[in-house]
Amino acid sequence: MKLILVVPCYNEEAVLAETTRQLSLILDELKEKQRIDEGCILYVNDGSKDRTWELIEQFAQQNDYVEGLKLAHNVGHQHALWAGLEWAADRGDAIVTIDADLQDDVRAIIDMTEAYLRGNEVVFGVRRERKTDTVFKRTTALAFYRLMQMMNSNTVYNHADFRLMSRRAVNALLSYPERNLFLRGMVASMGFKTEAVYYDRTERFAGESKYPLRKMLAFALDGITSFSIRPLQLITLLGLTFMLISVGVIIYGIVKHFEGQTIEGWTSLMVSIWFIGGAILVACGIIGEYVGKIYIEVKRRPRYFIEKTTTDDDPLADPYADIPY
Repeated sequence: MKLILVVPCYNEEAVLAETTRQLSLILDELKEKQRIDEGCILYVNDGSKDRTWELIEQFAQQNDYVEGLKLAHNVGHQHALWAGLEWAADRGDAIVTIDADLQDDVRAIIDMTEAYLRGNEVVFGVRRERKTDTVFKRTTALAFYRLMQMMNSNTVYNHADFRLMSRRAVNALLSYPERNLFLRGMVASMGFKTEAVYYDRTERFAGESKYPLRKMLAFALDGITSFSIRPLQLITLLGLTFMLISVGVIIYGIVKHFEGQTIEGWTSLMVSIWFIGGAILVACGIIGEYVGKIYIEVKRRPRYFIEKTTTDDDPLADPYADIPY
């Protein structure tokens, strides 16, 4: 059995040496316990602006486990993961995806491997607690997962992108044609036999978070609009609600007219106009988000290009060159 660890990297020079050391120790331990026959650490350099690729090349020469892909430009975390999964799909029996920052407990990989050997196709790494996160981040994360549940999205609570997948599960995932990737929802929706491995999340070993608030909000919006049409249904419900309110106001006005009273309400009229106008703009924005996703999908542009590998045996990649339009 060959286990491949896919690690997307963006400006990770401060942590990469320690990440390589810890992941190598995990692979050594799994080999000593005869749980795997071979191991590989695949670093996917997602357009880093620091010495990340230089270090990957250096580690690849010094460490038999390490291999690397250098993407031609920054394509984002989800697409970098996808590039690594495509590379690993026909090379490994099981593939683990993990971030380079060492916040996810690397020893959970051992438990994931055991769960895989028990017959599970997908093993989710689930955070037991989020004590290292700020109160704001914990609160927004909880709100995000609750919102995803309301939208009928099949996501695993407190699971990000730390998971193990069998080769069969990876190939099934790679059959998804969409460009708007929300992997934690896509993997959970496949329906294979799964198990969860719980772990404690730690502080980032070095460097800074690559997910500021702006990216977190954009990612949450991608997750909601990629897996649910509930926002569009809510727009319809909102429109019907406004219609019912307007009918009620009309009836009330007619009754007051026959009672000889004139309804005065410039303030309430202006408030109503501003409120309904704002609701219309929000509705247009939601619809525009879906239309924008359709626009991105129909162009069918490649998700990434590989500029270079540590073995130089892969050509510049066009993952969709053979897909008919």
